[in-house]
Amino acid sequence: MTISTLDTDPVRTLLDEMLHAADAQEPELQALVSRVAAAGPISETALAPELREAWICVPREVGDLLATLVHATRARTVVEFGTSFGVSTTYLAAALRDNAAAGTVITTELEPTKAAVAAANLRRAGLDDLVDLRVGDALETLRDLPEVDLLLLDGWSELYLPVLRVVEPRLRPGALIIADDTDMLPEALVDYLAHVRGPGYRSQHLPLGDGLEMSVRL
Repeated sequence: MTISTLDTDPVRTLLDEMLHAADAQEPELQALVSRVAAAGPISETALAPELREAWICVPREVGDLLATLVHATRARTVVEFGTSFGVSTTYLAAALRDNAAAGTVITTELEPTKAAVAAANLRRAGLDDLVDLRVGDALETLRDLPEVDLLLLDGWSELYLPVLRVVEPRLRPGALIIADDTDMLPEALVDYLAHVRGPGYRSQHLPLGDGLEMSVRL
């Protein structure tokens, strides 16, 4: 019987620790967002300096779905916008480990201190050999890509469409695009959702976590 990498240590223990830390921080994060929102409209990217130590990661059920999709599609190249501390990157890379063909998660993080923690977490998990972690503006770091099988958008919502447009020429037919947090800030995603629900894609909303939009490149 084959055992998923997600069910083996050190991956399982590390994910449990990271998700526990994220859950413990959630009340503080919600209080911060409420406090900032009370002062008037603000863009997500303007919040970045306040969130340098925030986990902002996918919940377990979304991570499990991401791993399942990597398995099901036999993905070889996965691209992620928004590494943070590496939770979703760990799910993606662990699933790639299980696939027969060698693969890579190309992930990008704007905040250098978060990227450094993510890199350390991936080394601890024994998955760093499968990850190309790029530090900087995703609109620049994701310009040089091979053919892409799966794209995860899990950074600032207002950048989902600009990032998709950068990656779009490298999406193979049948590639999956997963956008996270679509129920949390719907006003920032109007243009993105119109794009992936229009010509060239088939798209479906999934009620997991803070909402997902799963789209297939036709």
